[in-house]
Amino acid sequence: MRDLASNIGAVAALAPAVQSAAASGAAIDTQGFGSVAFLLSTGAIVSDGDFGVKVQESDTDVSGDFTDADAGVVDTTAPETLAATSVYKLGYRGFKRYVRLALTKAGGTSIAAGAVAILGNAAQRPVA
Repeated sequence: MRDLASNIGAVAALAPAVQSAAASGAAIDTQGFGSVAFLLSTGAIVSDGDFGVKVQESDTDVSGDFTDADAGVVDTTAPETLAATSVYKLGYRGFKRYVRLALTKAGGTSIAAGAVAILGNAAQRPVA
């Protein structure tokens, strides 16, 4: 069996927490990698929390420079409204250097959520 752990990068994309408002995750620098995917994990939802998630992209790591990635470059298993105690995959096929997740809120009280960015196709291996 091949060693996957030495060939990928893993970065905290959205700190695990109970989210009661829309939130932007960390800017993920994809330099040195040919692909990126996010794993979003949810926990309890309080008072019919209606939260969603989207991928954003930018040429810089400045928060105000991020825009929503076009649906054509995002592959996702996440529904419009996230469910409790679930795991979703979001893949990005665009060409911007920086990407991040944005948690959206349409209603309700809160959701427990966290995410990790998995960086693949490393230019240099093994990945530290």
